[in-house]
Amino acid sequence: MNIKALFLGLAFALMWSSAFTSARVIVAHASPLASLSARFFLSGLLGLALAYAMGQCLRLNRAQWRATIIFGICQNALYLGLNFVAMQWVEASLASIIASTMPLMVAFAGWVLFKDRLSAMGVFGLVLGVVGVGVIMGARLDAGLDPLGLALCVLAAVALTVATLAVRGASSGGNVMSVVGLQMLVGGTILAVASAATETIHVTWSWQLIVAFLYTTLMPGLTATWVWFTLVGQIGAVKASTFHFLNPFFGVAIAAMILDEALGVLDVAGVVVIAVGILMVQLAKQRPAAG
Repeated sequence: MNIKALFLGLAFALMWSSAFTSARVIVAHASPLASLSARFFLSGLLGLALAYAMGQCLRLNRAQWRATIIFGICQNALYLGLNFVAMQWVEASLASIIASTMPLMVAFAGWVLFKDRLSAMGVFGLVLGVVGVGVIMGARLDAGLDPLGLALCVLAAVALTVATLAVRGASSGGNVMSVVGLQMLVGGTILAVASAATETIHVTWSWQLIVAFLYTTLMPGLTATWVWFTLVGQIGAVKASTFHFLNPFFGVAIAAMILDEALGVLDVAGVVVIAVGILMVQLAKQRPAAG
């Protein structure tokens, strides 16, 4: 892995993890689905403008269009939409921890549903991931964790898993920024309809809301998505996914620093176990399974 790929991977993990903290700020001041839809429309239009400036076009191949639509629905509308709604009741650190288990879900789905071969190290990594989640969930449930918020976060992680399986098709064939902009618009359109049907829109204006909205739009929203597609195009989805093992650390650290969220001993232990499990699964994918 070259220095550029390492830098892109670290930047992606940091931006991706920070999104939960900024989202927590946004939903404290505005309707979750409406604000997220507005963010997607702004990010999408900026993405297409940048694509035009970079000389890219909207003539995507069939696989790109299919994957772009799936990614827009699963990641933007479902994954982020469910997380935004859930973070009205759950902390940013918990949402980031649950979302960071996505590589484990992808590996498990491949192993069980698609009969992908997985080495003993990979299986052990899956077990560690489950144990880590159990440790954190046990501590949080004892502290009064909202079950609806937890369920929404889990469903969001499942949707992100499906979106991840579509990334390879979306990132091949060039026009990466065009793909980023289009999948943002797909998600924004779906969320606008959902917001109109379910929300009474409210906004409490503050500098915190403005800063969080602009940061989420430009960094985790637009830049991190472009970085992810670029990283996958350079080193492949399997190697790129290795950087997800950093997400539990970054997610809880940022939430603790910015939002002053409490972090217990069991939380730290669970995060470490999950991160080790994710790393083991990703490393196992990079070499043939024994037997």
